[in-house]
Amino acid sequence: MNRPLVIANAPLSSWLTDGLSARYDLRPASDPGANEAQVLVTTGIHGADAAAMDALPALKLIAVHGVGYDKVDMAHARSRGISVTNTPDVLTDDVADMAVALVLATARRIAESDAYVRAGRWGRDPLPPLGRKVTGARFGILGLGRIGSAIARRLEPFSPHIAYHSRNRVEGSAYAYAETAEALAEQCDFLIVATSGGQGTQHLVDAAVLAALGPEGILINIGRGSTVDEAALVDALVNGRLGGAGLDVFDDEPRVPDSLLALDNVVLQPHQGSATVETRRAMADLVIANVDAFFGGKELPTPV
Repeated sequence: MNRPLVIANAPLSSWLTDGLSARYDLRPASDPGANEAQVLVTTGIHGADAAAMDALPALKLIAVHGVGYDKVDMAHARSRGISVTNTPDVLTDDVADMAVALVLATARRIAESDAYVRAGRWGRDPLPPLGRKVTGARFGILGLGRIGSAIARRLEPFSPHIAYHSRNRVEGSAYAYAETAEALAEQCDFLIVATSGGQGTQHLVDAAVLAALGPEGILINIGRGSTVDEAALVDALVNGRLGGAGLDVFDDEPRVPDSLLALDNVVLQPHQGSATVETRRAMADLVIANVDAFFGGKELPTPV
């Protein structure tokens, strides 16, 4: 008996590859028989545009390995009756932990000091520049959703000064609300971007927001690279109009502007927010659960 065909258009974790292969005929999207597939597995980075969907006339489900689905053309998927699922909740803790790690690493210049010691400069050259104090600092969260809220809770022991901006006020939130991203930046030392991607948030953090954050402010982005005007960010960092940045995401991944690589006040990560063994296994399990539900004619666990 032939097993149902599932195709993938992106590299998948070993847990997801093994789990899908044990149940289904898993093939790459480049396979000659891929156009017969009803299920496409992708990642938040790769997604699926209209052309990718139209190359798959039998497609009925796009299962995203990741919480972000801004790289999926949702309007086209709906027009074709294609369901889309993602993997929310299971990665919230790890991404929130990464945000706090980047706050500390950037403020205390951890990467720069590590490189200084490894290069044998300790005791020979002047010590690295002083860092910035985190305890008691003012924090701004851009996007108080699942992940933004988890970040805020983690920051509460550091400081009572936590504010946020979202499309709408979050009912019941104890944090101060700022009407705009620029207004939020004006009242914080650390601006943490945790909002989703897509047209509605494209370059939400622009030159004006960075100017409001100021030459001692620090930007942290664990959301989507598209939410920050990367050219404006590089310009502000290079010219001393921003104090530093901790970045897990970029506008054109995996390409990172050369100007960022040369800066000591920037901490860079290769989109590793959910990159722990425990969470990647949980994400794989959730993708498989959605694919199993589709082929079993059951309700999808996490539809978008």
